[in-house]
Amino acid sequence: MSTPARREAYERFQKVTRRSPAGVSGAPTDNNIMLWNAVIFGPHDTPFEDGTFKLTIEFTEEYPNKPPTVRFVSKMFHPNVYADGGICLDILQNRWSPTYDVSAILTSIQSLLNDPNPNSPANNEAAQLYRENRREYEKKVAAVVQASWNEDDGDDDDETS
Repeated sequence: MSTPARREAYERFQKVTRRSPAGVSGAPTDNNIMLWNAVIFGPHDTPFEDGTFKLTIEFTEEYPNKPPTVRFVSKMFHPNVYADGGICLDILQNRWSPTYDVSAILTSIQSLLNDPNPNSPANNEAAQLYRENRREYEKKVAAVVQASWNEDDGDDDDETS
């Protein structure tokens, strides 16, 4: 069944495959145009450099009038990322616009990696370390960057689930 939200998600997929910005990519899962897998590469000259971070993007039938739900699947240590991978980013909440496409969302998240807002934390420990002990913060970020290299593609044998 084709709904306006599903047609819109498909059109956005066509657009992102034609001109995806450097360092981000996304595509629908094999059997569901409303659920996407995405990847963000850690920005150059940041503590996240060389990381390969996986995310999911879930659209509802209210899309594009309501933002999709975007979550990191990869482990993340960042002031604006919740323990469950949810992202505290204004364009995914109170500043959403139907004009934002997947590329804009992923690029904004990639930008957030380098430019966190520790005054609106989703992770208090990360925010405090970012403000008060940048060396320790960067050490914890280095650990998630390294962990991102070792993630397997299937979560079937994930013992922490």
